[in-house]
Amino acid sequence: MQISSVNDVKIYNLSHGKSLPEWLSDRKKRALQKKDVDVQRRIELIQDFDMPTVCTSIKVSRDGQYILAAGTYKPRIRCYDTYQLSLKFERCLDSDVVAFDILSDDYSKLVFLHCDRYVEFHSQHGHYYKTRIPKFGRDFSYHYPSCDLYFVGASSEVYRLNLEQGRFLSSLQTDAVENNVCDINPIHHLFATGTAEGKVECWDPRTRGRVGILDCALSSVTEGTEVEGLPSISALKFNDCLNMAVGTSTGQVLLYDLRSSCPLLVKDHYYGLPIKSLNFQNQLDLVLSADAKIIKIWNRDTGKVFSSIEPQHDINDVCVYPGSGMLFTANEDPKMNTFYIPALGPAPRWCSFLDNLTEELEENPESTVYDDYKFVTRKDLENLGLSHLVGSALLRAYMHGFFMDIRLYHKVKTMANPFAYEEYRKDKIRQKIEETRTQRVQVKKLPKVNKELAIKLMEEGDDEEEQAGRKKKGKAMPSILSDNRFKVMFENPDYQVDEQSEEFRLLNPIVSKVSQKRRKKLRLLEKQAAAQQREEDQEEEEEPEGQASSEESSDDDKSWVEEVREQRRLLRVEERDRRRQERKQQDRDASLQSGAPNPEPRFFQIKAGEEFRSFGEAARKQKLQKASLEDRLKLEEHSGTLTVADSTVGSKQLTFTLKKSQQQHRQQQAEREHQEERRKVRRSAGHLQTRGRGRGWGRGRGRY
Repeated sequence: MQISSVNDVKIYNLSHGKSLPEWLSDRKKRALQKKDVDVQRRIELIQDFDMPTVCTSIKVSRDGQYILAAGTYKPRIRCYDTYQLSLKFERCLDSDVVAFDILSDDYSKLVFLHCDRYVEFHSQHGHYYKTRIPKFGRDFSYHYPSCDLYFVGASSEVYRLNLEQGRFLSSLQTDAVENNVCDINPIHHLFATGTAEGKVECWDPRTRGRVGILDCALSSVTEGTEVEGLPSISALKFNDCLNMAVGTSTGQVLLYDLRSSCPLLVKDHYYGLPIKSLNFQNQLDLVLSADAKIIKIWNRDTGKVFSSIEPQHDINDVCVYPGSGMLFTANEDPKMNTFYIPALGPAPRWCSFLDNLTEELEENPESTVYDDYKFVTRKDLENLGLSHLVGSALLRAYMHGFFMDIRLYHKVKTMANPFAYEEYRKDKIRQKIEETRTQRVQVKKLPKVNKELAIKLMEEGDDEEEQAGRKKKGKAMPSILSDNRFKVMFENPDYQVDEQSEEFRLLNPIVSKVSQKRRKKLRLLEKQAAAQQREEDQEEEEEPEGQASSEESSDDDKSWVEEVREQRRLLRVEERDRRRQERKQQDRDASLQSGAPNPEPRFFQIKAGEEFRSFGEAARKQKLQKASLEDRLKLEEHSGTLTVADSTVGSKQLTFTLKKSQQQHRQQQAEREHQEERRKVRRSAGHLQTRGRGRGWGRGRGRY
């Protein structure tokens, strides 16, 4: 259920909320009602009160027990029993329904006007009779005293079908080319038809003669009314014996007294859409007029708006339940809306619990959808400290943000920042002071991130500007610091250059000398910036000290290759120390977990001729890398045999054979002893004699 308020009039949308599919089982429906909050809060006044696709028209029987609605697709009629609050029956039709009427007090006698010129009669059991009119019909009315049906449509004639005699009577000839709507006064039975030319013709059924014509098209054009075409009559409704309301296709409603040809009041909807429905509320002297967008409730004497209803989908028809404040709408949507307005009247007796429900809601008022709201995003809520209100009734989710009450927004904003005006005033004063300082010497301000890189870029930019100034004066070179594409590199700390990383030290071997020079300049610039900031705070007009020229030093002390080697050596030493510390830490953790005391250091004896791969391995490899090829060959003579031979083409062939270690010799000796032992244990099979296969088998075959 949704509650809205217009002009302090509460309007309850009883059909608002989620609707459960018909194909769901009862068990799944109960499970959804337990889990989904929206399903729990909805009010299903009448079960299955909807259409498969679209509802075109809706009416209530005179006894108030049955509600009938026509819809599409497929064309059908549905009847709902208000006493049972459920669907009573459903009947499918051959074609779409243009208009229908209930001739009896209940649903036992129904008449349908179809879009294919057929008129279909239904009784209590179903289809009863079907006939056809000469022209396409648009509306019809039933004259109770004579049992005549008056059909109007795409013709100048008004067709009469007498239900007592079962035949067509002579037609009424009008002056119009086409007739759109018609109605019969319930008291003196005056018949009125609205034409496409914007006129209303009134006929007396007793004499079958025309008694008057009203030119509504001319009267609907008032001061301030914008009319693009000829207004035709789209709705017609009698109230009592003297009052009549006429709706035009341009969105105006005219109230007439039958004793006068001039309208008593002209009400404009200002939407430019045809009026589709007109109803009267005599207890409060109100008129309910509806077009496709809105239902307006206004006073018929003054035209003052009492309230209005604007559904989410276009309106096709409106039906007011007699003697109550409930009304039904047929929309361009499967769901038929049910609105309850307590100010118009009480709830019907079959749903009298609505009065108690609305009274409880009045005692606990809630915010309505027509209050003034402020749209805020999630970031705004975080800044105001209201993130905990997400999901509560104070915030209404809409698209990518929320709606909150404007009064609450202003109150929280004032509490969150009570000195907003003072900050605004200081900002304005600061801007004025900055404008007066444009003639001062500006000190270069460095960014917070990558300051040394910024100094390098500034130096390169100055050099490029000097070179460009020699070539072409008057044009400034663009700076990377001011480029939006690289701006984030000097603002986001994630882009800070790590000078201690291995990649940086290998790719920048001479950065040490340059970095020292830039650090001196960085300290100088920071001092100058701090001095200027103090001057600005104190409002002193003294000129800042000039920038000192940076000292230039030569980087030719060492070559680039030596610096790279030194960096690599330092990296290896650091990596070795790091691994050693990790092993020590792992051993210490293992001993602590096992509960054993710290192990004693072990000593190893190096034997002659045995290769020892231990602490001096890195130093030996480094020594071998620095030594020449001749020195390395001399060192390797102790560990192998080098053989030089001549090839057939006169070139030299160098062969190096590694000398086996003592452990390898012991292993080979053990293998030889094992083979010798196996050879002694193995027995020969030479003493076994072989026989002929076929001969031996031949003798044995007869024995078995």
